[in-house]
Amino acid sequence: MALVEDDTHVQIAFQHALAQAADMHLLSVSGTLAQARLALAAAAPDVLLVDIGLPDGCGIELIRLVHAQYPQCNIMVCTTFGDEDHVMQSIEAGASGYLLKDSAAANIVTEIRNLQAGGSPISPLIARQVLLRFRGNAARNQAAVPAVQAVAESARQEAPAGLSARETEVLEFITRGFTAEEIAGLMGITRNTVLTFIRRIYAKLEVHSKTEAIFEARSRGWIRT
Repeated sequence: MALVEDDTHVQIAFQHALAQAADMHLLSVSGTLAQARLALAAAAPDVLLVDIGLPDGCGIELIRLVHAQYPQCNIMVCTTFGDEDHVMQSIEAGASGYLLKDSAAANIVTEIRNLQAGGSPISPLIARQVLLRFRGNAARNQAAVPAVQAVAESARQEAPAGLSARETEVLEFITRGFTAEEIAGLMGITRNTVLTFIRRIYAKLEVHSKTEAIFEARSRGWIRT
């Protein structure tokens, strides 16, 4: 396995814990993003323990890189960052576990075995955040069903010249304040597809922001005020 951690005290604690486990072998210890890239290019680990805040970059970038290069590698975040943005970005990038450092060191061997067995070790505080996020999304989606149906029907019937029905649908959702992630869920497509539609809308309207797009579309009568 590979460890990417810039705090020497945490490095030592993890190394000591791993040294007690006969079934684990530490391939490399890196303190920066640059060092980690070199180490991981030399040897592919089956487990990556990575911090988010590194001196020369963000650990999420490394998660994304390792997940793409070594799909079989199990990735677990060990960090002090417990906010929702870092958690969700890490999971989306390819992390299967997310531990806060205050609880990770003492139980790291157990958590790694859990990860290797197919589990997803997550600190209780993080698990609660993820649960609350999904509950909130589910409630918003349920409440939005009538609006979704109305938007889709309007887009099919009244797509303006220059915009496809799907682009019109996305534009309507943008006007109603939905985020790209929410639009993706409501339309049953990926976030990247939504962003592609948005780029096309911006190009056709010759604008560079959501506010400009809404203003220009309303000026042209493409959407209702």
